[in-house]
Amino acid sequence: MSAQNNCVIGIDYGTDSVRSVLVDTEGNKLSESVHQYSRWKDKKYCQPTENQFRHHPLDYLEGLENTLSNVLQNVDDEIAANVKGIAVDTTGSTPVAVDKTGTPLAFKDEYAENPNAMFILWKDHTAVKEAEEITDLARSWDGPDYTKYVGGIYSSEWFWAKILHTIRNDQQIRDAAYSWVELCDWVPYELTGGDDVHQMKRSRCAAGHKAMWHEEFDGLPSKEYLSTLDPELADLRDRLFTDTFTSDQPAGTLSKKWAQKLGLSEDVVVSVGAFDAHMGAVGGEIEPYYLSRVMGTSTCDILVAPYDDVQDNLVKGICGQVDGSVIPGMVGLEAGQSSFGDVYAWFRDVILEPFAQVIDESDLLSDDQKRKLIDEAEDKLIPKLSKAAAEVEEVDTGIVALDWLNGRRTPDANQLLKGAIEGLDLGSDAGRIFKALVEATCFGAKAIVERFRDEGIPIEGIIGLGGVAKKSPYVMQTLANVLDMPIKIAKSDQVCATGAAMFAATAADLFSDVSEAKDVMGNGFGTIYEPNPDKTEQYQRLYHQYQSLGEAIEKRIEDKTN
Repeated sequence: MSAQNNCVIGIDYGTDSVRSVLVDTEGNKLSESVHQYSRWKDKKYCQPTENQFRHHPLDYLEGLENTLSNVLQNVDDEIAANVKGIAVDTTGSTPVAVDKTGTPLAFKDEYAENPNAMFILWKDHTAVKEAEEITDLARSWDGPDYTKYVGGIYSSEWFWAKILHTIRNDQQIRDAAYSWVELCDWVPYELTGGDDVHQMKRSRCAAGHKAMWHEEFDGLPSKEYLSTLDPELADLRDRLFTDTFTSDQPAGTLSKKWAQKLGLSEDVVVSVGAFDAHMGAVGGEIEPYYLSRVMGTSTCDILVAPYDDVQDNLVKGICGQVDGSVIPGMVGLEAGQSSFGDVYAWFRDVILEPFAQVIDESDLLSDDQKRKLIDEAEDKLIPKLSKAAAEVEEVDTGIVALDWLNGRRTPDANQLLKGAIEGLDLGSDAGRIFKALVEATCFGAKAIVERFRDEGIPIEGIIGLGGVAKKSPYVMQTLANVLDMPIKIAKSDQVCATGAAMFAATAADLFSDVSEAKDVMGNGFGTIYEPNPDKTEQYQRLYHQYQSLGEAIEKRIEDKTN
């Protein structure tokens, strides 16, 4: 690489880890690094039985410094000197309570072990009751329906519900929190040396999809609406924000502290942040009316459409439609599944847990052998289950499952829902059960596609992104069969970080706009999964059984909670 070539860095904060990639402006990956969150790995600050999932901000900062240092150490000084921009994508909605300087409360000694002072992860569903209140009030009061641009149903996974739940249940945090910020806003703020939360540039993507921000409302929901929910929220509104920014805009330049840590120039531009799937869709070279599916622990499904095409068509039951949230100048529409790969991991762990206990108690192996055997089993179980499922000849085994193990995100968010499996008998082995679980996740995807189409939004193709898309041919082939559509898989193995790099290059004025950066820096597509016509019709029948089971389970849960 010539020393004259410009470079940028994309940073992708996921559920389990953060990764950074250094690429040139032709899209060539020069270096990458991944950091696993140590506290998260030790299951700290989480209570899965109560749907509580939190990240300590130290996990984020340690990952930021480690991955950035590593990607720069792996290249020569000439390349590092040509870094022009950095951009960040994160999970979301992942808010945290902060003081007036924008410092998360978990960094203060008195709150260092308080989960409510930490980032509330996207998958945290402790705020189901509050989300219902937000939805019910939006539909019943005399003012605007603030949920109209987020599908008409507010989710417990989102900004206001998490804040409301926290301030109602933790007076210390309620009193200490000056403001609240999203992770995708905080990391760029940290990199640029921010010290006044009112100066933090807030992401259009995060605010529009999760905080009910819209220009029609002059920003966030009104104080009158918020006060009806809780007077504390009305007071908080003045300490939040009015303006939002698309991610092709600079949040600032690298602070002296971070420039010195990394050996970079203080002229390096840091762009406004966004959510992982939205930047990932750009990294995966999204086109209008192609559904970009980032498939990992959950899924986030992204579609872009020209504003003139969408106009006043509000799609019900999705996760929002926001002007400029993906590609500035187009409407970004978001949907998704609350669990996807997590469904497979759950079944793996159900099998693994008693096995691991037996091995741990064995007198036949050393402690080191025990650990290695358990680790090997954990690594190999899902591939083995996939192979066993693929070898089942019949499409209809009689087993039907629901994918709602972590509730339902789209269509029509309902985090109270639970998973289910019906049709088991003594011949139902692990391969057949795993097959039904994979089919359930694919049926969940089909429900999303059908909702878009029913609401007048065409789906012309599917783009597969993320770990499951890259590593699970069985899942992808099943998905193609269920959707009866080809699925093309993006070549990049770090597509979200690559998308972030495209935004970094645009914010640094290396390209005229994000679309140009996408076209030049994209890595193209690899595997294409074509539907098997011998199976698509059978899967349509099974999909109807999935819907029937879903209706029965939803009715039962509704009756139980009323």
